[in-house]
Amino acid sequence: MNNITVVSHPLVQHKLTMLRDKNTSSKDFRELVKEISMLMLYEVTRNLPLKDIQIETPICKTTGKALSGADVALVPILRAGLGMVDGIVDLIPNAKVGHIGLYRNEETLQPVEYYCKLPSDIENRIVIITEPMLSTGGSMKGALSMLKRHGAKNIKSIHLVCAPEGIESVLEEHPDVEIYTASIDEKYNEIGYIVPGLGDAGDRMFGTK
Repeated sequence: MNNITVVSHPLVQHKLTMLRDKNTSSKDFRELVKEISMLMLYEVTRNLPLKDIQIETPICKTTGKALSGADVALVPILRAGLGMVDGIVDLIPNAKVGHIGLYRNEETLQPVEYYCKLPSDIENRIVIITEPMLSTGGSMKGALSMLKRHGAKNIKSIHLVCAPEGIESVLEEHPDVEIYTASIDEKYNEIGYIVPGLGDAGDRMFGTK
């Protein structure tokens, strides 16, 4: 699948193993999510357009590179997606941040929408969705449909772990979306949790059950 990028950098993989460990505290979990998101962003932004600009160093005038018209909108899926925001904003401080609220019906495993607040110029921005886990794909498909209804066209998503069935389901409905992940795991189980996964990212991040 051409739209999938697995970020296999050693630092990402090392921190992901720590993230999976059930003994990792909520404090460390949050810090690891931030660090992994920041590291993965290098791959997500690899093809941002550049332009030449003239500057003067302490030595002489020269031509440098600067980002060219690549305005970014960052859209976390509440609530777990919030944990990935800080690391990305540290690197792209001018990014506008929207929010999408979805929760999964535990019986049907289908997403239920409850909140959507996006930048007014979303159609002109590169949109980066953050969601730690892509399992069944239901929430992601719901979020993507919401974004497209508001005019978003250039969409990328970042995940810590994905189930192969979820990836297939998302790309079947949204083949234009670029997916970045630190790992494609084995599967998701009968209650929609990724195996081996890392548990419920929201609960582990915020210390809730």
